[in-house]
Amino acid sequence: MVFLGIGKSDTEDDMTYLVDKVINLRVFSDEQGKFDRSVQDVGGEILLVSQFTLYADTRKGRRPGFSDAMPVHEAKELFIKVTEYFRNSGVNIETGVFQADMSVSLVNEGPVTLLVDSADRLKSRNT
Repeated sequence: MVFLGIGKSDTEDDMTYLVDKVINLRVFSDEQGKFDRSVQDVGGEILLVSQFTLYADTRKGRRPGFSDAMPVHEAKELFIKVTEYFRNSGVNIETGVFQADMSVSLVNEGPVTLLVDSADRLKSRNT
């Protein structure tokens, strides 16, 4: 399952980076138990859910702020593009309904839950 938060500074380049990263991350175990297989390698599928609340700012006060999340109409356009990028990658993808209240169940098997931020690609790995 991929929860996708789209920030107000995100671009189409950020989305293509994330799709490439997600479909190629080696987070599935091989026969030796090492993380050496991607979702493509194992013939996996992705459930993509738009989740603006990932941009919640909780540093001050008791109510989270969402000013860093992209406005709805722009975010919906990027969400649709991300969905297309995943489909074009050959990975089977299903989506939640953009901007809807949904009940989503998740069974997380194994030790892997990752945060992938497209802004990280611009940071030095030597820090």
